[in-house]
Amino acid sequence: MLTIGDLQGLWRRSLIVWPDGCRDDTTTVSWLQGPSLYADLRVPAHRPDFEGVTERDGLTREHVTWLATQEGFSGELINDGEFFKWQRRIDYRSKSASADAGRLWFEDGRLIEEGRDSPYIEHWHRDQQQPNAPCGAFQLSELKTGAAGFLVRAGSFFMYARDRAVPLPPGATLVHLVAMASLEQAQAMVDCELSFGRIGPSGWLIEISSLPYREGASLQLKTTANRTRLIGSDGSAPGSQHPRAWAILKSQGDMALANTDTALL
Repeated sequence: MLTIGDLQGLWRRSLIVWPDGCRDDTTTVSWLQGPSLYADLRVPAHRPDFEGVTERDGLTREHVTWLATQEGFSGELINDGEFFKWQRRIDYRSKSASADAGRLWFEDGRLIEEGRDSPYIEHWHRDQQQPNAPCGAFQLSELKTGAAGFLVRAGSFFMYARDRAVPLPPGATLVHLVAMASLEQAQAMVDCELSFGRIGPSGWLIEISSLPYREGASLQLKTTANRTRLIGSDGSAPGSQHPRAWAILKSQGDMALANTDTALL
C-alpha cells in the first residue's frame, strides 16, 4: 500500500484523461511532494510573450487573460488508507466545491491517479535523475497581509507558493472573473505565485512560475535565531528587492532546506 512517504520528490504529469474523453498531454505539470506539504503548478502550452514585463503592473489584457487559464495549488496531502486527498490551502483558480481526492497505484513504471469524485485518470512520472533528500517543507503566513505561503524542497528541487492578497469572489471561474474585471483588478486576481526551481551554485533559481516575470529570479532566505520568521527577497524581476516577512506556522522534514547561507523567499 502506498504511503505519503513513497511519494516524496518531484513528479511530472504526461497525461490526463477526463470522464468525457478529453485528453491533455501538453500542459507542463510539476508536483513537488514533501513530508506531507506539497505544491503543484500546471502551465498550459502556447504561452504568450512576456518579454519586457518585469512586474504585475506591466501585465496586459492579453497576459492576464492567458494567466487565468493556469492551474496551481499548495497545501497538505493526507491519506485515509484508501484515498489520497490534496487539501488546497492555496488555489490559483477559484476554489472547487468538490474535493481533490483519488486512488494512487504504480503500473508499468508510472504512478496512476484515478479521481474519487470525478473519474479522471492522470499519469505521473518521478524524476529519477535527482535524489529526493533532503526533503522538508514550511507552511507560512505573511506577517503584513496574512496571506498563506508554502515552501517545499526535495533534493535540489524547490517550489514556493504565495497566495494572492485578496481572495477571489466565490461562484465564478477565474477566467470569467478576469474577463469581467478592470485591468488593474485582473492584475491583482492573477497575482498568486507558484514557482518551481532548482538549487545550484548560483543559489535557488526559479525556472518556471505562474508569474512569468519571476522566472530567473533568485529566492533569498533569512531566519531569526528561533526560526519563527522568514525575511527575504520576493521581487518581480531578477535582481529586484521587495522583502516579505513570514511567520512559520509549520515545519517538517529535513530543515537543511533552510540554509541561511543560501536563499529562499
